[in-house]
Amino acid sequence: MTDQPTADHLKAKAKSLIREAALVAGDWIAASAPNVIEVKNPADATIVGSVPKLDSESVDRAIAAAAEAFPAWAGLKGRARGAILAKWAQLVSANEEGLAAVISLENGKPWKEALGEIRYANSFIEWFAGMAERLDGKVIESPNGQDLILAFHEPVGPVAAITPWNFPAAMITRKVAAAFCAGCPVVLKPASATPFTALALAALALEAGAPAGCFSVVTGEQDVVGGRLTGSKLIRKLSFTGSTQVGRLLAAQCAPSLKRLSMELGGAAPLLVFDDADLETAVEGTVAGKFRAGGQTCVCPNRIYVQSGIKDAYLEALTAKVAALKVGDPFDPSVVIGPLINQKGVEKVEDHIARTVAAGGEVLTGGKRMEGNFFQPTVTFGGDDELFCHEETFGPLTPVFSFETEEEAIARANASEFGLASFLFTDDLNRAMRVGRAIEAGIVGINAGLVSNAANPFGGVKQSGYGREGSVYGIEDYMQVKALTLALR
Repeated sequence: MTDQPTADHLKAKAKSLIREAALVAGDWIAASAPNVIEVKNPADATIVGSVPKLDSESVDRAIAAAAEAFPAWAGLKGRARGAILAKWAQLVSANEEGLAAVISLENGKPWKEALGEIRYANSFIEWFAGMAERLDGKVIESPNGQDLILAFHEPVGPVAAITPWNFPAAMITRKVAAAFCAGCPVVLKPASATPFTALALAALALEAGAPAGCFSVVTGEQDVVGGRLTGSKLIRKLSFTGSTQVGRLLAAQCAPSLKRLSMELGGAAPLLVFDDADLETAVEGTVAGKFRAGGQTCVCPNRIYVQSGIKDAYLEALTAKVAALKVGDPFDPSVVIGPLINQKGVEKVEDHIARTVAAGGEVLTGGKRMEGNFFQPTVTFGGDDELFCHEETFGPLTPVFSFETEEEAIARANASEFGLASFLFTDDLNRAMRVGRAIEAGIVGINAGLVSNAANPFGGVKQSGYGREGSVYGIEDYMQVKALTLALR
């Protein structure tokens, strides 16, 4: 698609997909005042709609429905589950304009970027549709040389998924499609700021043939909904994307029932630019990675380290590129950066800039809040990088620091308790492999600012969590191994 439809056309498409209700065991539970959560458009603070604050009984009904649906869903042939996933992908593709517009309304992403997220999200449905009939086991020869051990993969059971607001479609399909592929029903709690994308995707999944009990979307307060999900003995696995602080809390709540856990948590991604890097590639990669979703991603570069020999040229080119980025209405085709999700996000960017300047850094471009939830795309140089090693800015701020040696760059990249994504730019293949292996992170982009796709194992190390999503590894956390020993005579 080359021409963007009009804003009125896109908003009408979005309206047709928005459901002001939760989905529990195939039933739509409408929002009813006063027990509602109002969803605001971060671009203009208007009300997009409301969803219900479900009570514990409704959440328990969704969990019970998933447990009841599990045997039949798990017993379905992989090819049949794959066919339902393939149909779901077709419906998502057919509705991509409206789904992207829903994201723009409740999340604030520019529509073209939101459309990219829908296509990215759909790639996970397509990927796991293809994997569904390829869940092979193994035949293992026993040490006694006579018996055979048959190792089967089986679905782990009903799954709870808790997803964030920054990728309201992709974080859902990356979990739900893998669970469906394995044969696991899902009870999903989406972020309260962006529930409508989740509800629209779930409606399409049901239309594609997913059994009613296999996909519930429960909305409401975290202490009620999240507490019922983590406390239930019927839920066998929790998949969570969000902050490390909340991840620790959820893991503790899941401990009594020993749930299987996947935790995709916080990041403070380093980006290294070496003297031998291609300047244009490095600048383009930095901007693409940093300013996607306005910097509100857990894998975007949080601190940039540039070797002294290329520093001046890099800063000049980066500053010019960032200064030209247009901020504004998500439905304006020329806009590339929309609003931050709320005022708390704006205040955090301001705070990080102020602390950088106080530590001796300087603002090279931007640095100011705009009206509402908008903030100027910003580049700073210097100051103390310790702040950015330990706190995610989650906004359009690019703090740059210089380094001298490869050893220094590696040490500073690893000087963080987080280890989700990292990036490096160099034209030396030996250095690329050397540094890439030395960095403590689950994901390393070499001469690339964007590395997420359905084939790439996504996940972190250290305080960034554990487990992998997407790729051939993304199915493993939804499966368990059963070993049958066949004694041959």
